[in-house]
Amino acid sequence: MTIQASVCVIAALFAAMGVFALVWPARISALVGTPELTLAGRNEVRAVYGGFGLAVASALVWGLVSPRLGPGIFFALGLAVWGMAAGRVISVLVDKKSELLPWIFFAVELVAGAVLIFANIRSH
Repeated sequence: MTIQASVCVIAALFAAMGVFALVWPARISALVGTPELTLAGRNEVRAVYGGFGLAVASALVWGLVSPRLGPGIFFALGLAVWGMAAGRVISVLVDKKSELLPWIFFAVELVAGAVLIFANIRSH
């Protein structure tokens, strides 16, 4: 798979997460054990997973069509995704245990971050 195709897949995953979170915020939170959300909780899921997910997807597409901006976009978002992965490791270290789903997310974030960082390097 080419770097461009890989970035498209990552953008599609962020877009899917964003739409899903905007439409069904409680289903997103239920994945991590919080099936019921308050009004403020639904707002938070829609903002962080929904709006941010769509913004990331849009930025990745923009990076693909803009050779001048692409490297910076890919680098910044690659670091952001790696930051998510790092947060999961810190959580395991603090809590001294974990479930399987966060490790699956960790693996996806690790790979996605690497693809985006590599896309930045290949853009130069």
